[in-house]
Amino acid sequence: MRQIGIGLLGLGTVGSGVVRLLQDNKDKISAITGRELVIKRVVVHNPAKKRDVDLGDIPVTADIADMVQDPTVQIVVEVMGTIDPAEGYIEQLLRAGKHVVTANKDLIAQKGARLVDIAQEKQRDLMYEASVAGGIPILRTIVNSFSADQILEVGGIVNGTTNYILTQMNQKKVSYAAALKAAQELGFAESDPTNDVKGIDAAYKMIILTQFAFGMNLTLDDIAVEGINNIRLEDIQQAQSLGYTIKLIGTAKQIDGKINVVVGPALVPAANPLAAVQNENNAVVVKGAAVGETMFYGPGAGELPTANSVLSDIISVTKDIGIGITGNTFNNYRQGAALAPATAVKSAYYFALKMRDIPGQMLTLTKIMAETQASFKQLIQTSSDGDFAHVVMITHEIDLEQLAKITAAVAKLDNISLLSTYRVL
Repeated sequence: MRQIGIGLLGLGTVGSGVVRLLQDNKDKISAITGRELVIKRVVVHNPAKKRDVDLGDIPVTADIADMVQDPTVQIVVEVMGTIDPAEGYIEQLLRAGKHVVTANKDLIAQKGARLVDIAQEKQRDLMYEASVAGGIPILRTIVNSFSADQILEVGGIVNGTTNYILTQMNQKKVSYAAALKAAQELGFAESDPTNDVKGIDAAYKMIILTQFAFGMNLTLDDIAVEGINNIRLEDIQQAQSLGYTIKLIGTAKQIDGKINVVVGPALVPAANPLAAVQNENNAVVVKGAAVGETMFYGPGAGELPTANSVLSDIISVTKDIGIGITGNTFNNYRQGAALAPATAVKSAYYFALKMRDIPGQMLTLTKIMAETQASFKQLIQTSSDGDFAHVVMITHEIDLEQLAKITAAVAKLDNISLLSTYRVL
């Protein structure tokens, strides 16, 4: 049986998982691909570091040139998780005739288009299933199973760290700070969790999902991004009392041929399947014109789930090599990106307000709503401490322009303060 040489660029959690799966499932992979997949070389930052996987006599070095110049390596797995130097390394590898599989969402979201062009130029495969939702094979599903359908909307819970934190806040009634600390102690959150808790990681994943679902290349500047770091426990509890769960939700939606992408906390009705997605798990919902709404659920991170997605890409590339059709892009669907105007993007919204407990404040709020042609679905005074009353309102659907006018008008008031605002699914 002919061999396919595999190179590993990085040997952390995911890289170690790739080694384990290749070793444990060697016979099955060979039966499926007709090839023997063999790890030929590993490049890491610190070759002397002790690893928890058995590499045998596989050479481990720190020089990318060793991988680039190794003729026995045909497919390189990049699991470094950085943009620099990963971008330069991948470019060198593609230009040297190597196929590349990566799990690097930040890189693909920001530099992917350029690397895809290089891969096409060199007739090499560049695959990145593991860059979104860990163990959920969502990108390949969109390419293969929705190719004949018109996708109307895609999104959901795409960051396991924030979902774990919000689960703890919902279930254990702990503060954001306490839930974050627990996530860090268990390894679900990094020591610097900024990209996760501020929604940036989820936004990068939504950029990739938007490319696959709508053929559009967006940047972070095209997306409204809000994280979970300012969520109050009071809002978590109030949402529960109204029949909702607060989740960090990413949504890419097509509106009259244009696109709107948003990432931020949202109130999810208890009956919505997304409300039941707990801890570090992810769930991606795809709404198609023909198939309707489908949900794909599973672990969003972790050594073996993410490594499994990497292996699915390796197997796909191996098959392409076997039949001589390398150089096809992972996602062939491309069209120009046009952003939906603010007046076309509509949703219901939750507002938490603090009002001075004096006559006329509800009338003031009602006037603001009337002037923006917005209406209440629910308006509840939740508590009063003598000087101030706490009020929650949920609107009927309003557009982003109306939302901006309401928040701007409230900000000018002396006796009413806006504590938080979230979308309602």
